Amino acid sequence: MADSEGSRADPHADNGSSSAPKRQAFIPLENNPEVMTALVQKLGLSPSLAFHDVYSIDEPSLLEFVPRPVHALLLVFPVTTTYENSRRTEDGPLPEYSASGSGEEVIWFRQTIRNACGMIGLLHSACNGGARAMIAPSTDLATLVDNALPLDPAARAQLIESSPSIARAHASAAAQGDTAAPAADEKIDLHFVAFVKSAENNLWELDGRRKGPLNRGKLGDDDDVLAEKALDLGVRRFLKRETEGEGDELRFSLVALAPSMD
Repeated sequence: MADSEGSRADPHADNGSSSAPKRQAFIPLENNPEVMTALVQKLGLSPSLAFHDVYSIDEPSLLEFVPRPVHALLLVFPVTTTYENSRRTEDGPLPEYSASGSGEEVIWFRQTIRNACGMIGLLHSACNGGARAMIAPSTDLATLVDNALPLDPAARAQLIESSPSIARAHASAAAQGDTAAPAADEKIDLHFVAFVKSAENNLWELDGRRKGPLNRGKLGDDDDVLAEKALDLGVRRFLKRETEGEGDELRFSLVALAPSMD
């Protein structure tokens, strides 16, 4: 498995023409589990959860290094022509996602801030599945979830845009890491996509650049998102399409939100 440890991730948006109004932009996050863990814990996720590198999705001996259960996977990959074409083809016939409320199976955030896909991926990971129950009450993350749940995706995006706690936490995390932080308006070709398991045992692909969350199939009661079936429905399916389309080995990395090892 390729490893892009230390890289910064986030793609340009579809409608970022020079004539469009200048959009809010974040400094891209480094693809670094320690930085990611510090960010979500600063916002309010329990210290009992942390992000870990996944060094292989095929070698059992390497998979053993990842604590279980895994609540979310974050796939980081280059924005390729194959990805852009498949995204547009799949999204084309789909309606714009408009669900909201406590009955929503997953909470999905649309990305409207440039270079914020790292933050959006972290929010998707921490605010869904088993991780949501491990958000400490009265924290910034708990407040965000409570405020976001009744809103439609457009209002949720505005909520994130106007959140000083999200901006502060992101800025603090972006200043950390092993590589020099790029400028907020720099074009970065890497992107984060999250995979989570809902209480209904569905595997969801959550990408803030899509029309909404994507249900990738049913998992067993005992499957976490690093289980073989989950990998086949999610990460492996994604990577197979990319490698077949690009014709070269895909440069990617994978991190898991799972129990801390401390």
